[in-house]
Amino acid sequence: MRLLATFLLSAVAASPAIAQCSYSSLQQVTANYVTSQLTGDPGPLTSATTYTENFKPADISTGILAQPLRIDHNRSLHDTTQCATYTEIIVANGPAQYVIGTQIRLLDGVVNQVDSIITTEGDWIFNATGTLYYASREDWFTIPEAERDTREVIQAGADAYLDLFNDPTVDVPWGTPCARLEGGAYTGRGLPTDSCNVGVPSGVPIVNRRYVIDETVGTVDTFVDFNGPGGRPDSHEFRLEKGKLRYIHTMTYMRG
Repeated sequence: MRLLATFLLSAVAASPAIAQCSYSSLQQVTANYVTSQLTGDPGPLTSATTYTENFKPADISTGILAQPLRIDHNRSLHDTTQCATYTEIIVANGPAQYVIGTQIRLLDGVVNQVDSIITTEGDWIFNATGTLYYASREDWFTIPEAERDTREVIQAGADAYLDLFNDPTVDVPWGTPCARLEGGAYTGRGLPTDSCNVGVPSGVPIVNRRYVIDETVGTVDTFVDFNGPGGRPDSHEFRLEKGKLRYIHTMTYMRG
């Protein structure tokens, strides 16, 4: 019961604040999070810590983190500017299947907020087996430092795509090849001409955007309300290379 507590103590000891949000310290946060989910041991959290599941307050001691899950795939982002992380988890072979996206935010070097979108049977185009198949074959390699996009470029690419749902005139930085993984549906065919410009619904505002940006992999995850305030809990994750969209991963909670 000490997984997250151990990190909290080490983070506090890692003063000054700049050390508390180093890339390596955030990697430890995501490693501890994945271990917590594997073992079903969320660790003790203070009463001030915010914990939500599908954008609703939840009890961490009885939530998804308290259930040991066999994780088939995970990948994380580490945002040293915001002291935040994002982790995608795929559980395709257990008694229950899940695709989970979790944003974690730190305050003064301590885990302060944990927000998870938990998708399973009944959610949008859910197919954990398909998600695992496609996600595990993608290459989200570390981009050489001289070729990395700025945070502003990465976020602008995400915003343009999300704005397109409510404004068809938006100029989106489409790239080729690009593949979109939406639930278990995949647009990529392994061709150099693959595009993510395959159509989106219209008249759908996507609001309350919360970003985690990792320039080392050209990626931003956004937690959003899909279809206006109070809409469906949704995660859209984007990878850009040289300012152009390369991968998009989405998950949308539909059961509530």
